[in-house]
Amino acid sequence: MRNTSNYRKSTLPPDTRWKQIDWIHLNGYVEKLQQRIYRAECLGDQRKVRNLQRLLVRSKAMLLVSIKRVTQTNKGKKTAGVDGETALSNKDRIKLFYDLSKLDIEKHNPKPSRRTYIKKKNGKLRPLSIPTLRDRIYQTIIKGALEPQWEARFEPISYGFRPKRGCHDAIARIFLSCCRGNKRWIFEGDFKGCFDNLKHDYIMEQIKEFPFTKLIEKWLKAGYVDNGVFNETELGSGQGNIVSPLLANIALMGMEELLGIKYKPVKSKGRNVSYANESKYTLVFYADDFVVMCNTQKDAEDVYGLLKPYLETRGLELSKEKTRVVPIEEGFNFLSFNVRLYPTCQGEKLLIKPSKESIKKSKETISKEVQKLKGNNVNAIIDKLNPIIRGIGNYWSPSVAKQTYSYMDHHVWGCTFIFLKYLHPRKSKPWIIDRYYKPDITGQSKNRWILTDPKEHKQLTKMSWIPIVRHSLIKFRATPYDACLKEYFENRDEKEFDRNCIKSKQKLAKIQKYKCPICRMSITDFSEKLVVKEKVPVIHGGTRKYSNLQLVHGYCNGHYRKMFPLKGEPPKEQQKQEGCKTIRQLRLAEIS
Repeated sequence: MRNTSNYRKSTLPPDTRWKQIDWIHLNGYVEKLQQRIYRAECLGDQRKVRNLQRLLVRSKAMLLVSIKRVTQTNKGKKTAGVDGETALSNKDRIKLFYDLSKLDIEKHNPKPSRRTYIKKKNGKLRPLSIPTLRDRIYQTIIKGALEPQWEARFEPISYGFRPKRGCHDAIARIFLSCCRGNKRWIFEGDFKGCFDNLKHDYIMEQIKEFPFTKLIEKWLKAGYVDNGVFNETELGSGQGNIVSPLLANIALMGMEELLGIKYKPVKSKGRNVSYANESKYTLVFYADDFVVMCNTQKDAEDVYGLLKPYLETRGLELSKEKTRVVPIEEGFNFLSFNVRLYPTCQGEKLLIKPSKESIKKSKETISKEVQKLKGNNVNAIIDKLNPIIRGIGNYWSPSVAKQTYSYMDHHVWGCTFIFLKYLHPRKSKPWIIDRYYKPDITGQSKNRWILTDPKEHKQLTKMSWIPIVRHSLIKFRATPYDACLKEYFENRDEKEFDRNCIKSKQKLAKIQKYKCPICRMSITDFSEKLVVKEKVPVIHGGTRKYSNLQLVHGYCNGHYRKMFPLKGEPPKEQQKQEGCKTIRQLRLAEIS
């Protein structure tokens, strides 16, 4: 067995050694172990589950993958905890790996989190806990071992903070449950301070078979530092901890059983099997928000009484402001969408539209960004607004949103025209229109009022160009930890990527088969920034045509300098040869 000290003998600098790690091999090893944990849990072999969890937690492969996620991929990579430690360079990451590989994760003593606050929709402040860098890495490791086990147990109606599930799945589930016309009354529920009030004893009771429960208990009891003052935590798991959403999902499980919801298999379309709900209740869960769809008003009002034992055992209570019983004709808001049954000339129709609150918030976001950019040129405002407009529009795209799109386009036009008047205070309105508003360059629209940069010919995208596409609900108990569903999730990821990206990136992604050409890993994960780069840089005679362009991960972009040195820079043949050796060296002994 090779020793990790072999890495230190490499003549390459630490940053190069990090780049040369074979991430496909490491990710494949971690993924395979997680799939084995899931399968063992499905078969009820608890002893094998625990052994595999110990193997995964103690593996160097999981440690490397966790360091990469926390320090390179996650958005909060630059945020430090109470100790101020960060690892933003490859040299720091490889040093962190050497330090942590010597330590025993079970003997780790967590430090308190740093407490900060963010504003909520209602104006109140939401407490956010920021653990130290090392705690975040260890939490990623523990989550990676615990999540596959519980994915085999979780209820199919839970969609929040679970892999490959999201808001659109929850909305699609509500639509399919209510569109048939049976569910006429809605119990709209919300837990008051869910993350901050969950009982530690109840959480620990649920995960008592996990080999590393003591470490999780240490995190729950670690406390937090607010304005330099240490505070103990007797309840809850702070928002901001990587492991908190998983622990919350574990603690909140059990409402289906309480309401008596059961499923029976129904054959459809040949061999395909779907599941029908036999109960008078239908439940949809997203984190601490949930909706119970009922047949009658009495059934909906009875939910208050049915939930009492559920709430008491977990230390929770319902929010009086957000919990209510409403008829489907009145409608309700859920995850920034409004669900309502409308009377039409063709009969009653269930329509899901963007909620008024989400439209108002989106307008405020665009107005504030335009206000901040006053004094910049048109190119800056186009670059800033295009991702925001596409992001908002893509989130609304599975709903009835065409009218909302036109309304938002009108708002954007008003904001940008005020911006142009501020930019050219002495110019007339016809002059501004003639200079900055042009027809669509791509020809996909006949609109002649598109904000255009006169120098670089960039154009501001229209929300009304985004197509309305019905979201396909995820399968009953489907999870990415099921090895049999690999192709199913790859197809879903590719469709989701195409729906959320502009056409030029869609075209490049299809040519590349949705793989990064440098690290050969998937580019469909939206948590990782993508960059368009030339295969042969322009400085070396390349062009900006599609045949010479490719999509690469942002962190892979640094490889281009090594692959294509600047003119006048001597070739690094020796470094290339040693780099090939380093790939083999960094395939750890346990996964070789």
